[in-house]
Amino acid sequence: MKAVPTVVAGLLSFGITTQALSLWNRPNRHALRARNDDLQAQQPIFDTPGPAMPPFSDPPTGPSDPNAGGPGTVILSDVMGRDRSINIFAGLVRDVETVSKRLDDVGRNSTVLAPLNSAMEKMPRKPWEDAQDYDKLGTDAYEGDEGWERAQRNIRRFVEAHVVPVNPWKEGEKVEVMGGGQIWWESKDGGKVIQPGNIEVSSVASSVQNGQVWILKSVRDYS
Repeated sequence: MKAVPTVVAGLLSFGITTQALSLWNRPNRHALRARNDDLQAQQPIFDTPGPAMPPFSDPPTGPSDPNAGGPGTVILSDVMGRDRSINIFAGLVRDVETVSKRLDDVGRNSTVLAPLNSAMEKMPRKPWEDAQDYDKLGTDAYEGDEGWERAQRNIRRFVEAHVVPVNPWKEGEKVEVMGGGQIWWESKDGGKVIQPGNIEVSSVASSVQNGQVWILKSVRDYS
């Protein structure tokens, strides 16, 4: 029986249906990597100390900036896997060390732009796929160790395109995302819109000590 890839196993633990996950099988490096799938499927998105179900933030102690993280000891790595509407993206974040370490660092603030599961499912290709890879290497672009490493680089590029390394993040402030390229946000019809791309922010899901999670209705152009 074929081993379930690490990311897929992690997503199953958060309730994504098998039918939905059938579209999200990603390259597996080799059988050795898959041996720990069962264990990892039982772990939270981030293996950090603390309660399994932390609150989104501690009660505020005074006036706060709506575009800034909140007070308390809860951090981004505690809350990323909690909202099921974005757990496909959260599962990918776990595999990107540069991002997962940042979200676990109380000394570095971030604004995470997490696309909805529905937005991820509408993508023309998987986050670990690149049309140029297929053009150069054909259908075997993600086979073997080199293919796995190629897929990992693509996932990192995708995830880092959705992490703003500042918080608070003021309206109109142009900031370079972790993966490179400047973005900013504007107010429109009572909500937030990420530019460039006119990407609507569905809601601010979490405000914690080292930043916020903004839920996006669509995926940023990360090419």
